[in-house]
Amino acid sequence: MQLFDTLATIGVLSVVWHLLHLLWRCWSGFRQYILSQFCQVDLRRYGQWAVVTGATSGIGRAYAIELARRGLDIVLVSRSKDKLQLMVKEIEEIYGRKTCTIRVDFTDGHNIYPKIAKALQDLEIGILVNNVGITYSENFAYFLETPDAHKNITNIVNCNMLSVPQMSKLVLPYMVTRGRGLIINISSETGVRPHPLLSLYSATKLFVTYFSQCLHAEYKSKGIIVQCVTPFLVSTNMTRHWPVNGIIKSAQAFVYGALNTVGYSTYTSGCLTHALQSEALTVLLPDWLRMSSFFIQQLRKTSDVSPCENEKHRIMAKEE
Repeated sequence: MQLFDTLATIGVLSVVWHLLHLLWRCWSGFRQYILSQFCQVDLRRYGQWAVVTGATSGIGRAYAIELARRGLDIVLVSRSKDKLQLMVKEIEEIYGRKTCTIRVDFTDGHNIYPKIAKALQDLEIGILVNNVGITYSENFAYFLETPDAHKNITNIVNCNMLSVPQMSKLVLPYMVTRGRGLIINISSETGVRPHPLLSLYSATKLFVTYFSQCLHAEYKSKGIIVQCVTPFLVSTNMTRHWPVNGIIKSAQAFVYGALNTVGYSTYTSGCLTHALQSEALTVLLPDWLRMSSFFIQQLRKTSDVSPCENEKHRIMAKEE
């Protein structure tokens, strides 16, 4: 009888623990995705200027526009001169904010950062959005199917990984001196758990996730917030501008919701629909299935053509 009572007590405590954990997650989700829509943080508290990498398309462009709409001056960093000028015109004429442009290609590696540092040295940088990123194919592909592998592997590492700590290193010392600052690092749902057939891209985004969490732990006592954003599907160049629906968000809608989570969460899916999709993916596609040879083979069959067979897959989705 004593053993039965002990087991019953352990069972009750376990149920209570799981219920409390569920209630906490529900409350956290409510604060992050619902309450934040009505009680937005004033982002101008962090400083006058926001720097956005990959600022002329997709999520980066949406961040630049939304930050300007919320009252910040914008430093636009991209490789496309023509697109930069269009962004300057839109931000200055529509939102009345000042702009600064830096034209660099993040696939060029460490050589570009002295140029960026010189352009930023006299600006009060309050927010940095590390958004720039590329992938090498619009299809699911085995690692050895990487087209022009020697070049593209290096490009992806330089753009997706190297850019994040290098840009953070440029702005972080001044944020620490002022005792305030916000760094937003755009990871991906593919950086939450390993995704075969997106192996290199998934690995680079996992780096962004871990680096963000570690950097926040190191500098939160200095008044610095480092937020990691892990979007699911957003209609951009990288997703071939898939039609917006209940699952796929527009870049503008996604960024509006994601910026609202600042001050409420340092690790976020960006919006409620993406958070729910992430939870569903965890349940419906567990690790043992996602990593199985059978699932990988079936997923590969969904691709129309091998990346090695079509030149257009070389660098399909650069977020400029």
